[in-house]
Amino acid sequence: MGCLTIHAATLRGVEAAHVTVEVALTGGLPNITIVGKPSASVLESRNRIRCALSQCGFEVPRMGVTVNLAPSDMKKTGTGLDLPMAIAILAATGQIPTNDLDRCLFVGELGLGGMVSGVSGGIAYALLARGLGLALVGPRDFILSSVGASTGEDTLILDNLSQLKRGVPSLTASEGYATRCDNVDASALDYADVVDQEQAKRALVIAAAGGHGALMTGPPGAGKTMLAKRLPTILPPLEEDEALEAMLVHSVCALPVDDIVLGRRPFRAPHHAISLAGLVGGGNPVTPGEASLAHGGVLFLDELPEFSPSVLQSLRQPMEDGEIRLVRADGTYSFPSRFQLLAAANPCPCGHFGDRGHVCRCSPSQIARYQSRVGGALMDRIDVFVDVTRPSASDVIKGTRGLSSSEMRAQVMRGREFASWRRSRQHMELDGTIEGCSLSGKAQSLLELMAERLSLGGRAIARTARVARTIADLVERESVEADDIAEACAYRSRYALEGDAHGSS
Repeated sequence: MGCLTIHAATLRGVEAAHVTVEVALTGGLPNITIVGKPSASVLESRNRIRCALSQCGFEVPRMGVTVNLAPSDMKKTGTGLDLPMAIAILAATGQIPTNDLDRCLFVGELGLGGMVSGVSGGIAYALLARGLGLALVGPRDFILSSVGASTGEDTLILDNLSQLKRGVPSLTASEGYATRCDNVDASALDYADVVDQEQAKRALVIAAAGGHGALMTGPPGAGKTMLAKRLPTILPPLEEDEALEAMLVHSVCALPVDDIVLGRRPFRAPHHAISLAGLVGGGNPVTPGEASLAHGGVLFLDELPEFSPSVLQSLRQPMEDGEIRLVRADGTYSFPSRFQLLAAANPCPCGHFGDRGHVCRCSPSQIARYQSRVGGALMDRIDVFVDVTRPSASDVIKGTRGLSSSEMRAQVMRGREFASWRRSRQHMELDGTIEGCSLSGKAQSLLELMAERLSLGGRAIARTARVARTIADLVERESVEADDIAEACAYRSRYALEGDAHGSS
C-alpha cells in the first residue's frame, strides 16, 4: 500500500488554484475512485488514464486506487489534472522514479495513446508555479503558451507519458523566449486612410491621451468603424504589468497572445447580440467576458443602442472600478477590466437624423425611444461625444489624406508624458479631482456657467473638467484655461430632438 502527493492546479476564473493529488492503493477490486469535488470532465479522466498507462507500457493497477484532490472544498474542473493523476498513480505503484516529483507542477491532458496535450491558461499556471517555486511541466505547446510568465529555466517539456520511465531529471528544459518588442507600427491600419474626419480625429486624440470613454454618432457610411479600429494605433505600447494581465485573461480563454507580447493593446468589438455573461463574464465554469478581454486596450461597441439595455448597464461598475466581481455559490470571482470604452451609434433607427444628404423618416417618438435605449447612467460615464458627418465626395474620390496614426500618436504621447510630469508635482490625493485639474479663474467661471446651462450633474462636471485637463496637457499647459473648458463642453452629449429633425433632401 502506497501514498504519494503530486502538485497540480485547476483554473478558477483567471487564476490557477493549487491542487495536491494524493493517491492511495487500497486493495480490493480494480477501480479508480476520484474524490475531492471533481467535475464531470475530471471524472472522465479515469478511462483516459487507464488507456494511456496501457499504451505506454505501464501496468494498470489491479487493485483499488483512491485519488484525492485537495483541498476538498474547492471544485476541480478541466482536463489538466489528467497528467498529475496518472503520474501519482505511477509513482505510488513504483513504476517511475520519484526523484524531483515534489519540485514540479504537472499540467496536461492525456490522450488514449499516452500523448500529453496542452490546456488553456498557460500564463495562469506559470504564474502559480513561479509563486510556489516549482518547475512547470507540460507539453511543448502548453509551455510555449506561458510566454511572459515563465522562462526556459523553470519549465520542463513532457510530450508523452512514456518519457517519465527515466524520471523527471531526464526531461529537457524548454528554450528561452525572445525578448519583448514594443513595436506598434506593424499594423496595416492607419488614420491617414480616413478621409475628411479631422474633427473626429481630434476628439479621439483627446480620448486616447486621457483614457476617456468616447461615443461617435453619425449616419451609416460616415466612417465610425474605420475610426474606431484605428484607435489602438495611437495608444502607447502596453507596460509589462499591463501586458502580463492582458495575456493572463487571453490565455485562460484560449486566445492567442502574440500581439500582446509585442506590446499591442487588445481591441475587442463584440456583436450587439452579446449576452450579459459574454460581456462581463460568467458561465460554468466561470470565465472572463469581452470587458476583461479588452483589459489594457479598447472595448468597441458598434451600434450602441442595439445592445440590450441590461447588458449595457453592466458596464457601469467596471468603468468606475476597472474590475469585475462576480459572486457565485462557490465564491467570488474577480476579473481585471480596465479598458477604454469606444462606442458608435446611429442618431436614429434609420440613421439619417440630421444627415443633410438624406431624409429621416423616423418620428420624434421613435428617435427618442431609440436614443434612450443606452440609458442616462451609462451616457453620464462617457466623456467625449463627437458627431461624425458624411465625408466629402470629392475628398474621397481624390484620396485626400489627413493626420496619420504616427502624427496622432505623437500628440497622445506628448500629452501623456506632460500629464505624468504634472502629476509628479502634485499631491496624489488630488489627482483625478476638480481641484487637481488646476482650473484658472476664468476657466472655473465658465465651467460653472456651462454646468448650469447644460444641467450637468456632479459626475458630469468632474468628467468635463478632466477632459479640459487633458486638452491642456496636449499643449503642455499647467493650468486649464477657458478655451479648454469650452472645447471640453463641446464634447458633451447633444442627444436631443432639436433643430432640423428630418434633415433635408
